[in-house]
Amino acid sequence: MRQPLPPSLYADTARPPPETPPLDGDRRASVAIVGGGFTGLSAALHLAEHGTDVVVLEANEPGWGASGRNGGQVNPGLKHDPDRVEADFGRDLGSRMVALSGNAPNVVFDLIQRHQIACAALQSGTLRAAMHPRAGKNIRISAEQGMRRGMPVTLLDRAAVSHATGTDRYHSAMLDRRGGQVNPLGYARGLAQAAMQQGATVHGGTRVQRLHRDGGLWQVKTPTGILRADKLILATNGYTGDLWPGLRRSIVPVYSAIAATGPLPDSLARRIMPTRSVLYEIGNVTVYYRLDPDNRLLMGGRGMQRDIATPGQIQYLIDYAIRLWPALRGVKWTHGWNGQLAITPDHYPHIHEPADTVLACLGYNGRGVAMSSAMGPELARRALGGRAAEIAMPITGIKEMPFHALWRSAVAARVAYGRIRDSLGL
Repeated sequence: MRQPLPPSLYADTARPPPETPPLDGDRRASVAIVGGGFTGLSAALHLAEHGTDVVVLEANEPGWGASGRNGGQVNPGLKHDPDRVEADFGRDLGSRMVALSGNAPNVVFDLIQRHQIACAALQSGTLRAAMHPRAGKNIRISAEQGMRRGMPVTLLDRAAVSHATGTDRYHSAMLDRRGGQVNPLGYARGLAQAAMQQGATVHGGTRVQRLHRDGGLWQVKTPTGILRADKLILATNGYTGDLWPGLRRSIVPVYSAIAATGPLPDSLARRIMPTRSVLYEIGNVTVYYRLDPDNRLLMGGRGMQRDIATPGQIQYLIDYAIRLWPALRGVKWTHGWNGQLAITPDHYPHIHEPADTVLACLGYNGRGVAMSSAMGPELARRALGGRAAEIAMPITGIKEMPFHALWRSAVAARVAYGRIRDSLGL
């Protein structure tokens, strides 16, 4: 039985969900996908476009997890700068990873345009902002590496970033014009609809209970039926359970929280992010925000490691917004919510091939809207071509994290420590 969609601004404003009835009885398919977030839906869409019989099994409804609850920022790139990526993985694979991740927002906006997905999309750029000179040095290095590779990035000094954001909080920023924003739940629902229009089947309210190999087929057992498939893709990210040994313990599920205002007057909105670029801060604890097409301000950041449902539960984000823009004092905050994203120890997305005909992809480290969408065609190509089909990300073994059971207390301690360092400019 599917859980109801948690309350959020997106739940109140996104396009209606498509019909995704539970699996009823036994079914045969070429590819079974577990997880109806961006990764699973993008993979299903691209497989269906190749004529593959693909079935998505989602425990709740498409976009129920972090895909439908995130900050709605469509950001280019990986956590690490291009030089670091190429040093870690070699010039050939590293440069392909840089190209894939940099182009990932274009994949999102192309899918939206091609399939006419109504999701308040706006490709207005991403600002990566530094509060202190030390972070400003890192921003300059990032911008220089991007410009050297011909990326559409610009380094903004204090005056320029103040003009772009309406606050004097920042030392400098890098503007990457490939980024932008969406209503992520609307985007997820649109991806599901597009995949089904191309011939994929999406079953909501269908929690997978067990995976079993029977001869050459995978048996995917659910409470209401069994799906038998030649190939399997696991796409559960921050809500990964114990379906596959060790996979849950290879990532840390971290809650990210968002508070949203009601629509602001045009006069006030013009003083906050006048270019409508989205922004995330470079710091020990990430804060990110954007102004949506309806003039609502969405403030996001790390929060308590449990579900929330009201803006008062994340008052610190509201207080920080007022620090940035004192004119917000007295503005009504209408929504507060959160969801679990997946963090990996090395801050790279992880793709695994733990058995023949099985792929798992998870761990986007806060860059999931763009990267998970871009991984869809990569996973589709690998699933169709097998191990001989090279993709633009490394395929690694599953590595369980030591002391994984302590993740909640470890995350809370890390956030508290990071806030102290940020306040000191370290």
